[in-house]
Amino acid sequence: MPRVVHFEIHADDIDRAKAFYAAVFDWTFEDWGQVAGSEYWGIRTGPDEEPGINGGLMQRPDPTGEPGSGANAFVCTIQVEDYDATEQRILSTGGLLAQPKTALMGMAWQGYYADPDGNTFGIHQPDPTAA
Repeated sequence: MPRVVHFEIHADDIDRAKAFYAAVFDWTFEDWGQVAGSEYWGIRTGPDEEPGINGGLMQRPDPTGEPGSGANAFVCTIQVEDYDATEQRILSTGGLLAQPKTALMGMAWQGYYADPDGNTFGIHQPDPTAA
């Protein structure tokens, strides 16, 4: 069964976001830009032996809604075994493509979709040959 394995925070000011989450939650950040192909910071939310997931911090790709207009939330990513088959299921059941399948060099395939209510989520297929 596919599980949520990663979350992302989209920020207008990455340095401000890093400072905020480090000060509030003691999260630490690691530069993953080389893997992602753009500025991207891995977020470690705690020790590996404790329950929870880690995430990422990236530049916001699109403007947000007006304050008070509803949730403006983290994006969760679900790990899948077959990216292309999962994408077909998403699209055939009313989901929409938000950002196309992209190689995270030497790590995985990643893409983003919107559910029928417009909620964004990612899918992630590990693949060390992704290029």
